[in-house]
Amino acid sequence: MTGGAGDASSERATRANVVPRVTSEAYRRAGVDLEAGAKAVEVIRDLAAGASRPEVADGVGGFAGLFDIGQGRFLAAATDGVGTKLEVARLAGRLDTVGIDLVAMCADDVVCTGAEPLFFLDYLAVGKVLPERVASIVAGVAEGCRRAGCALLGGETAEHPGTMAEDAFDLAGFCVGVVDEASMLGPHRVRAGDALVGLASSGLHSNGYSLVRRALLEQAGYGLDEVLPRIGRPLADELLEPTTIYAPLVLQLARAGLASAAAHVTGGGIPENLSRVLPDGLAAEVAWGSWPVPVIVELVGEVAGVSEHDLRATFNLGVGMVLVVPEDRADEALARTADTGATAFRIGTVSA
Repeated sequence: MTGGAGDASSERATRANVVPRVTSEAYRRAGVDLEAGAKAVEVIRDLAAGASRPEVADGVGGFAGLFDIGQGRFLAAATDGVGTKLEVARLAGRLDTVGIDLVAMCADDVVCTGAEPLFFLDYLAVGKVLPERVASIVAGVAEGCRRAGCALLGGETAEHPGTMAEDAFDLAGFCVGVVDEASMLGPHRVRAGDALVGLASSGLHSNGYSLVRRALLEQAGYGLDEVLPRIGRPLADELLEPTTIYAPLVLQLARAGLASAAAHVTGGGIPENLSRVLPDGLAAEVAWGSWPVPVIVELVGEVAGVSEHDLRATFNLGVGMVLVVPEDRADEALARTADTGATAFRIGTVSA
């Protein structure tokens, strides 16, 4: 599965009723065509159908692929990148946090199935191998694995002289987890009347950076070391804030019966990703404006002249994971989340 972190990446979901991508005109102007990505996924889905095995589970999940290993257990696997947030890291000369973003994009897709992330592998492509730079990037991956509770099992570093600038790099990752069939999260457990609980993001996470770079670095001309009054810290600090890794918290809530489904809010924002955990016949009523939106999102919207629709279709708006929770246990889910030091909001309900 692709996880949607990269600016031009597109989810390949296992569900038959895949939700069409939300269109963002502002994102298209910044160089990312979500509709073209969706068409590519349609072609890929047909190709993948001819390269399958009977153990591949279809009709469940969507954020990660599921593979039946017998005795009621499934492997869940996801792959993703970090997108053009890597370019911000390169320009700022700060490479030690994007590895955390990479693990978050993959491990938090895996946990949406209810699976515990077990191990992670990374792929790093560079124009020139500079040991200290490679070590800095992989140190971030290792830290992300510690936060996710999974092992960094291995990886690959590839040198691409003549095709990449010496200081250029790209980063991808692969995460595998395991889940019992009885513990799976997903649309099959969602009911009308369930509550929607949003887990607060740590900022932009790893989505929308083509639009962010165009608006703030090109149009507004801000420097990465510039302290913006509305943000209160250097722009690089804000843009490179690591993505929150939700996997341990989601597992804790799921094992306590406080989560029926989970939607990782990446490319496409809340509208697209939340739709992917709703069964046919049910819809989400989101109370937009009922939680705080990060200032950085508002700033990008103002500079780029982006509509509210496009902001919702591009950014997480301050919610990095949405949990579907039984209505009678919503307050307990909020309380348990607060006990861990995380922040959660009640953001809506599931309706017919």
